[in-house]
Amino acid sequence: MIRVLIADDEDMIRTALASLLRLEDDLEVVAECRTGTDAVAEALRVEPDVCLLDLEMPGLDGVEVAERLRGKSAARCIVVTRHARPGVLRRALQAGVEGFVPKSRRAEEVAEIIRRVASGRRYVDPEIAADALADERSPLTDRELDVLRAGRRGETIAQIAASVHLSPGTVRNHVSSALGKLSVATRQQATVVAQERGWI
Repeated sequence: MIRVLIADDEDMIRTALASLLRLEDDLEVVAECRTGTDAVAEALRVEPDVCLLDLEMPGLDGVEVAERLRGKSAARCIVVTRHARPGVLRRALQAGVEGFVPKSRRAEEVAEIIRRVASGRRYVDPEIAADALADERSPLTDRELDVLRAGRRGETIAQIAASVHLSPGTVRNHVSSALGKLSVATRQQATVVAQERGWI
């Protein structure tokens, strides 16, 4: 039996998928979680073979869950997302995610992908992979990306400065430069763009 943990904050999607996967003879759903934080705790507790993780969840997103489990759990991670942005794929692969699937897939296909990943192989949706190859590279410098990454949860300029060991004035300069390059008005908008494109 392949032991599966499912994490998705949308109850209807999570419970429906769990019910459909339980119809498969070789799959056992051993845990269902609503948040990324719960997914990490449950994965360490029940030791599933495969974690099926929604990309967008409260607390930690699916990629962050995979990062937390890396080296601590033998579970292989598949990220499922409604918005399959190419940049996020790159971030997921860097985090050690073994599968990347859009939510538009049927349950039977997801079951087959779980089997594939459990057997030691990787699976990346072909359309997402093609888009990722054509996706633009970041125009931001490493320091500008560091500043956006450090402030992605709404930290103040002073908190970001302390985190990245720069002066508040230098942080403001990096933020201003990033806003100009991305043609957005606020740091929050710049962070959203950078996250959507998988730069941070």
